[in-house]
Amino acid sequence: MNIAAKVLFIDRDGTIIEEPPGEQIDSLEKLRLVAGAIPALLRLQEAGYNLVMVSNQDGLGTARFPEDSFRKPHDFLMTLLRSQGIRFAAEYFCPHIPSDNCDCRKPKTGMLAEFLRATPIDKQHSYVIGDRETDLELARNLGVKGIRIQSSIPFTGGQSEPLTWQDIAASLARPDRSARIARKTKETDIAVAVNLDREGPIHVTTGVGFFDHMIEQIAKHGGFSLDLTCKGDLQIDEHHTVEDCAIALGTALRQALGDKQGIARYGFLLPMDEALAQIALDLSGRGYFVFDGKFNRELVGQLPTELVPHFFRSLAENLGAAINIKVNGENTHHMVEACFKGLGRAFRQAFRVEGTELPSSKGVL
Repeated sequence: MNIAAKVLFIDRDGTIIEEPPGEQIDSLEKLRLVAGAIPALLRLQEAGYNLVMVSNQDGLGTARFPEDSFRKPHDFLMTLLRSQGIRFAAEYFCPHIPSDNCDCRKPKTGMLAEFLRATPIDKQHSYVIGDRETDLELARNLGVKGIRIQSSIPFTGGQSEPLTWQDIAASLARPDRSARIARKTKETDIAVAVNLDREGPIHVTTGVGFFDHMIEQIAKHGGFSLDLTCKGDLQIDEHHTVEDCAIALGTALRQALGDKQGIARYGFLLPMDEALAQIALDLSGRGYFVFDGKFNRELVGQLPTELVPHFFRSLAENLGAAINIKVNGENTHHMVEACFKGLGRAFRQAFRVEGTELPSSKGVL
């Protein structure tokens, strides 16, 4: 496996195969696949996830549940999955019952100790998928996210509605929403990297201190990671730096959004002390900008306030978004910051993936 692997720790009974109430799956006659499991697992594997099976099998290897009774249906299951191109990197089973108080029974992590030592995992993009509360507890103990799949097992945890395999595959297998842009002209040299599905880190260096702080606000309140560096002709003035950063950032965000499938699309109202910024955003694919406001100072730090609307206009055009901003207040610093923070919050809403459908009757954004 690769360094920082994306891993799905997947329960077996009730998750991949149906679990007969109160029974062990000890014969082929009891083996039934959960609806949608095979196409979902194949899609998730193709999306770069490594599959690891983690299952409690009470009394496995004892007279109560002989090894042969377990092996026949299990080996048939694994042969079936392999025939469809699905490969599990590892399989782990705990044979103990709860009263044994062992370290390897879920939700404890003992059965995965060897795997975790050998395989650094990308915890932000790894998950436990199962049908019981213990699976979600295992996820918390591993430091990854937990997903509950639909099951007949009663569930009393705090998670919202359980998901089908189709839901899970649609959510986890979508392309990575990240982009890198390098833009070099005679006036500026800019590098931008964004990831819409990762909150931080954020690093901005343009040579204009207050402008750095404002772009950081967009990413912080937008809920995405950002690395932006710009070397510009500040010996002339700030115009090229501000404009070209907007062009590069807008282009990177547009690329990271990809086909925009499942996004919320629209996004905000943000007060900052006496200032109030009203932000209307539509990730329509059509760049348009409207600004309504008047600043009381020519400069905030080293940033000319006349360049604030110009930044947003260039961003809107290169992102392909309709952005309407209305701001009023007395303190220009507060007014400008409210605009940037408000746009970030609008981005957070609009970038959010809510499902699998494209939010447009035209079929394209």
